[in-house]
Amino acid sequence: MTKSRKADPADPLAGLPGWAQKLAQKYYTKSVSTFLLYGAVRDLQPLTQEDGGRGFGTLRTFLSEELFGGRDHVLFYDRSSGVRSASPETQKEMQRTMVGYDALYGTDYAKSLPRDPARALQILENFLRMRLSEGKSLALVIDFAETLVPGGEMSHLSAEDRFVLATLEKWAHDPQFLAGDVSVVLLAENLADMSQRISRNPYVASIELPLPTEEERLEYVRYKLEGKKLAAVSDVPLAGLAKMTAGLSRINLDRVLTEALEHDVRITADLLKERKKELIQAECHGLLEFIEPVHTLDAVAGHGKAKEMLRNAANALKKGRMEVMPMGYLVSGPVGTGKTFLVSCFAGEIGIPVVKFLNFRSQWQGVTEANLEKIFNLLKALWPVAVMVDEADTFLGNRDSGGDSGTSSRVFGSVASFMGNTVYRGKIVWFLLTARPDLLPVDLKRQGRAEEHLALFYPETEEEREELFRVMQKKTGLKLDVPSVSELIPTGTRQLSGADMEAVLVRTRFRALAQGREQATVEDLKAVFADFVPPSYPLEIELQNLVAVQECTSRELLPETFRRLDRDHVTRRVRELKLLLEQG
Repeated sequence: MTKSRKADPADPLAGLPGWAQKLAQKYYTKSVSTFLLYGAVRDLQPLTQEDGGRGFGTLRTFLSEELFGGRDHVLFYDRSSGVRSASPETQKEMQRTMVGYDALYGTDYAKSLPRDPARALQILENFLRMRLSEGKSLALVIDFAETLVPGGEMSHLSAEDRFVLATLEKWAHDPQFLAGDVSVVLLAENLADMSQRISRNPYVASIELPLPTEEERLEYVRYKLEGKKLAAVSDVPLAGLAKMTAGLSRINLDRVLTEALEHDVRITADLLKERKKELIQAECHGLLEFIEPVHTLDAVAGHGKAKEMLRNAANALKKGRMEVMPMGYLVSGPVGTGKTFLVSCFAGEIGIPVVKFLNFRSQWQGVTEANLEKIFNLLKALWPVAVMVDEADTFLGNRDSGGDSGTSSRVFGSVASFMGNTVYRGKIVWFLLTARPDLLPVDLKRQGRAEEHLALFYPETEEEREELFRVMQKKTGLKLDVPSVSELIPTGTRQLSGADMEAVLVRTRFRALAQGREQATVEDLKAVFADFVPPSYPLEIELQNLVAVQECTSRELLPETFRRLDRDHVTRRVRELKLLLEQG
């Protein structure tokens, strides 16, 4: 095992992180000697001190002292630093080898080892083979491996990249390496950045380093605050601190704690949420947007049955009954019905974070897949989390997308596969929002992905309009005592959406301000209603209503006028509307 760890003879892997145990188990089988570690490779890892206490250090330190501490030689290489050794003895051994190498090939490497991959890998291979022939045990850690064997078509790689790729592939299935006591470890943050000839090579074991779990974060907080009183720096208890920092690496967590300890910034729930949001969005480089829910479902006007279904789901989550939760929801309905607001309020009901997909696509080959991988890794660490995908019919693409070397179809396949992974049931709740659910591929709408289909519609009854008016009054800050808003709406005005109602109230306040008054009156509201002409797209709205009816999985969600419609009639009318819109 290692020099610094006090291993349990009964279980030599006890105390190692899960990913390290996987690596050790694969090593002991002698079936692979090359390992690709990806994910949180820049995070801190647990170390065992000489006195048996717990500490934390970089992955490089963990590999050299904990995992490979018992090896005779541990070497490191990356493009920037070149070849380095973990101990002075190995460095001297390397220098002696280079003297002989220089004499044989007429070079001058003993003074300064080369950094370029072509020459460095040749030297490392000779050193590994010579030491293996002497019965030594070795480990070689190659950092920033994506800069050596980047993803992409073979024809697009430079001559140097091809040489490196061929060398690493050769090492992976080399009989001497497989039989000897040697491990080659490649480090990369994103698996998608690596050449698939390495990441999918059967002789290479790809192992993910996940972000720390709640238990691991708790361990780090205790370590960081050792000898200090938590109450002196934080209003949040220890368990709450570990729970509320889901999605943060130990390095990110260290920043928050160091700020509190060294700069007297007291940790509160609000500060923690803000710092967490900043750190994660910085890590994601604009791939995700955090939406802080400020309302509960009580703030949603109408949509009674939809609210009831979501409240039941929220109660199940509060009780920890994740196994009964739908994998996801499809929320459809015409524009302005409050689909985005409804999802945000659901998250506020349970108090879980909501993230919204931003544009993760890139014009550069491989970058889109790498961005998506980064998003998935973060979602797995953040749970429970609600994921909102607005305009899902256009944002996610489909399996038949072309014209971009297959990137869109691969992205669609990755999203569909991740959404359908039942391991995350109740942990990652998907909300696909669209006014045109008919354009969303069946793969995403089926059971096991977006299982529940909610349909939202404009208010139809006088009671629904009154409720919408009261809610929008609170949202816009318009204070008016109006006995019946329905009486103020001119006869013949089409159904008003929530967005329409909000626009009317904002115009009412603006009208009063333009006339030098702070307080609007009922006459202002009546005048605005009389003047207001909402944008009218009758065919589009009818189509959006009918396709929402088609997709809805609950009759109780449908207004009475739609509930009575014959399904065949709806299907025929949808076809007619699509044809009319295509022609016009």
